[in-house]
Amino acid sequence: METPYTGLIISRHIEELAKEYAIKCHSETNHFYDGDKPYSYHLKMVVDTAKAFQELIPESDRLIVFSGCWVHDVGEDCRQTRNDVKYATNETVAELCYALTNEKGRNRAERANEKYYKGIRQTKYATFIKLCDRITNVTYSLEKKDTDKSMLEKYRKENPKFIDELIKPDKYKLYYFFLKLFLGERTYRLSRINRNPYGGMMGILEAILK
Repeated sequence: METPYTGLIISRHIEELAKEYAIKCHSETNHFYDGDKPYSYHLKMVVDTAKAFQELIPESDRLIVFSGCWVHDVGEDCRQTRNDVKYATNETVAELCYALTNEKGRNRAERANEKYYKGIRQTKYATFIKLCDRITNVTYSLEKKDTDKSMLEKYRKENPKFIDELIKPDKYKLYYFFLKLFLGERTYRLSRINRNPYGGMMGILEAILK
C-alpha cells in the first residue's frame, strides 16, 4: 500500500510488527502501567483512542499512525534508539517515536520542555498521537475506582500549557502579536485551537478535565 506521506510501500503487517516489538520491549524492561498492569494495556488503549478518531487521518496513513501509537513510549521507557525502532518497523514509525520521546530532565516540566514540544509540532501526526496518549491517560485516571486522583489533578493543572504548546506557532510573526492584541488572549487561543486539525480532540480533553 503506497502512502503519500512516506512515499514508501507500507506493508499491511506494519502495525502488527510495531505491536509485537513494543510489547516485547516493555515486557523485557519490566515496565508496567499503573503499577500492576502489563504496559500493553495502556498501549492498546492509546491505539483504540486513535482508531476512535481515525477519520482525522487519511486512510493511507492510518497504519503508520497506529504503529506510532504502539511504539510511542519505547524510546522513553525501554531505552530503544531511533535506529532500533527503525530496524523493527520502518523509518517513518521511528521518526514518530523519536518525536514523542521526552528530553532528559529532573522532573516532568524539564522532560517535556520547549524542544520536546517543538519536535512534536514539526513531526506529522505526532500531535495526534500525543493527544491520543493524553486522552487515554486522563480517561483512565478519571475512571479509576480507588480514591487516588493525583495524576488526574496533575493532568488538569498541566492542561493549559499542554494545549498551548501543541498549538504554538514555531515562529512568532508580527501578525500573531496584533491578532492576539485585537482578539484578546482567550479568543486568540480558541481561534488557534479551532484552526488546528486536531482542535476537536483538544476540546474534548479540556471538557473532560473541567
